Amino acid sequence: MNQFPTAAGKVENSPYERLSALGITLPPPPPPIANFVTHVLEGNMLYLSGQGPREADGFLHAGKVGAGGVGVEEAYGHARLTGINLLSVMQDALGDLSRVKRVVKLLGMVNAVPDFEDHPSVINGCSDLLIEVFGPAGEHARSAVGFGSLPGNITVEIEAIVALHG
Repeated sequence: MNQFPTAAGKVENSPYERLSALGITLPPPPPPIANFVTHVLEGNMLYLSGQGPREADGFLHAGKVGAGGVGVEEAYGHARLTGINLLSVMQDALGDLSRVKRVVKLLGMVNAVPDFEDHPSVINGCSDLLIEVFGPAGEHARSAVGFGSLPGNITVEIEAIVALHG
């Protein structure tokens, strides 16, 4: 298990200690919105279906990012919330986040106006969270792209591929 120091200099040992230090309590995993499962566990790989910015009470953040709609900072927060939902699905699938060896890949989709250009800054909300929770094992390959629409008009959707300890 990787240890890494926090900004305060304290060494956090587990993803759960890091989540606690961040003041994050994982909600129940959001249910699928159509005919699919939230994850597939195949060998030592976990494939997570796309999640959106759903609050624990079920509220979904919606709208177009850019041009007077949802701002980059607000959408960053939505991507961070989406990361929390991905962590919740990981916890449900694995029973223990310490099984995560590496976050391998994210696909971040931003519901953006056509001329929006700052997709990476939005999806950083999720990427930053995963690095805070898993340390270097949270660093990942990533695509951050714009879409003309997303289900329910949500602002962001993010899916992930995660490698697991054998």
